[in-house]
Amino acid sequence: MGVRARDFAFGTRGLTPPAEEFRVELTGPSGEVWTWGPDGARQSVRGPALDFCRLVTRRRHRDDLAVTADGPDADRWLGIAQAFAGSPGADPEPKGA
Repeated sequence: MGVRARDFAFGTRGLTPPAEEFRVELTGPSGEVWTWGPDGARQSVRGPALDFCRLVTRRRHRDDLAVTADGPDADRWLGIAQAFAGSPGADPEPKGA
């Protein structure tokens, strides 16, 4: 759901979603890698599935998670990602803050 809500996250902030698809590679608890988007995409997101879930439910600040982005639009998405309807609310604070 978090991957499919990419464009929604941009829209809730009044931003135009990127036109190009991203590659998303998340590692599940068993070590299996789950993928979305085309191989060779210029922009990508990678990391543990649990950390991605914490990010898109806005339970943790991205600086405290092992989710990484390649590309400026993918990086921007990680800062605004959300997988729930409505306003994003306040950003979570990093643990060091």
